[in-house]
Amino acid sequence: MMMKFKQEGNGGLCRIAEPQRQLKVSFGGESYEEASGCLFTPPLNFAMVDYGIFRSGFPDNNNFSFLQTLNLRSIIYLCPEPYPDHNVEFLKSNGIQLFQFGIEGCKEPFVTIPENKIREALKVAIDVKNHPVLIHCKRGKHRTGCAVGCLRKLQRWCLTSVFDEYQRFAAAKARVSDQRFMELFDVSSLPKTFSGFKEV
Repeated sequence: MMMKFKQEGNGGLCRIAEPQRQLKVSFGGESYEEASGCLFTPPLNFAMVDYGIFRSGFPDNNNFSFLQTLNLRSIIYLCPEPYPDHNVEFLKSNGIQLFQFGIEGCKEPFVTIPENKIREALKVAIDVKNHPVLIHCKRGKHRTGCAVGCLRKLQRWCLTSVFDEYQRFAAAKARVSDQRFMELFDVSSLPKTFSGFKEV
C-alpha cells in the first residue's frame, strides 16, 4: 500500500491508501504475473549488477515484456552474430540503443578473449548516459561473466568474490581461462566515475 496525502477544504491533510502496482519476479527464468495479469519472464541468467546495469543471456520474444519494465536505454551485445530482426524491432520500438562487441564463443583450450573489446564494452557500461543498460551474450555465462568480472575489479572487489560470482552463473561450465583473463585484466585505463565505484 502506498500512502498519499490530499489537501482537504478545511486546510487539513487526509491520508488516502492506494494499492501499488505489484510485480513478482525471480531470476531463475520462471514466468511471473503482475497483479494486472501481465506475464513477465526474465532472460536466462538475469541479474542486477549495479544500479542501472543488468546482465543476462540472450533475450527472446518471451522476455520483451519483462525488459520493458527495466526502461532500458542501451544493450551491450557481446556476440559476433547479427542481432535478430525481431530483437532489432523491439529495440527500435522502445528507443533502446544497441552496442555490439563481437566476441567469438570458443571452448577451452582455444579461448581468446579480446581485451580491447571488453574494455570498450565496459566504457559503454559505466557511462551513466547509457543507463539502464543490459549486458548479454548467448547464455550469460562466459563473455558476460568476463565483462562483469572486469567491472567488479574496477569496483575493487577481491578476486575471490569476482570468481564466486562468475562461478554462480557459469556453474559446471566455469573456465579457468576466463578467470585467468579477469585476474590479469588491467582496469587502470578505465574511467573510475560511476555509481558502483567508491574512491578510497
